[in-house]
Amino acid sequence: MKLRVLTPAEQGSGEFDGGMIIEQKPIGFSGEGSAIHRLGPLFYWAWAHAEVEGFIGSHPHQAFEILTYVIHGQAYHGDSLGTESIVGPGGAQLIQAGSGVYHQERLVGPDAELFQIWFEPNIRDALRRDPQYAAYEDHKLPKQEQEGMTVKTVIGGSSPIHIVADAGMWDVSLAPGASYVHSLRPNRTLAVLAVRGGGKCSADDAGAQSFEEKDFLVLRSEEDGQVHFAAQGANGLQIVLIEVPTEVDYPLYPKKP
Repeated sequence: MKLRVLTPAEQGSGEFDGGMIIEQKPIGFSGEGSAIHRLGPLFYWAWAHAEVEGFIGSHPHQAFEILTYVIHGQAYHGDSLGTESIVGPGGAQLIQAGSGVYHQERLVGPDAELFQIWFEPNIRDALRRDPQYAAYEDHKLPKQEQEGMTVKTVIGGSSPIHIVADAGMWDVSLAPGASYVHSLRPNRTLAVLAVRGGGKCSADDAGAQSFEEKDFLVLRSEEDGQVHFAAQGANGLQIVLIEVPTEVDYPLYPKKP
């Protein structure tokens, strides 16, 4: 298994609404400074923050499946389907853009934080589907709690959120000294963003590496293996994990580095 830890300096950055929204981009677009440009069907991952609030006006999307996951504050969504929706902390909004949809979005603070994550299905097939939107508050997403650990399933498994692209997503919180183990099958990639706190990651044949808040970890498996995460420090650890296939059996959009 291969493990890579990328600091915020190796991730991209961006801003919207005259700097009211600031973004750290573990996976960005061309020219945004991201060392990672895509991971299989995981096309884009931005971590947006607005101290007060920030607005992004109406703009189009096609084909991609776009998940907004709220860390803090609220996210507003409006679209050309006639939808208006607001979700709070821990909630998610899913656009399956299909043949095309326009939407607008607003971060509502104070100190609003959210992820916007794009997954890429087979674009040719996706363009034949009608666009859809759905919202899910935090209490709708399943959680498993053990001593010192909470694992929330955002995409896949028993979650109500299912997408066409092959992907799973989890939000994991660990108390100081607690640990979490994630199993990977062959030809899988695990992307991990440290949201709060620092820890140590160890994987089969990849050794162990420490990481800090806002670091981005990428692990690739060639055979069955396990990844261990341990919280370090007095404040515990929150990590968000996304698992995708390293390769897919359909052509991917030619994204420029």
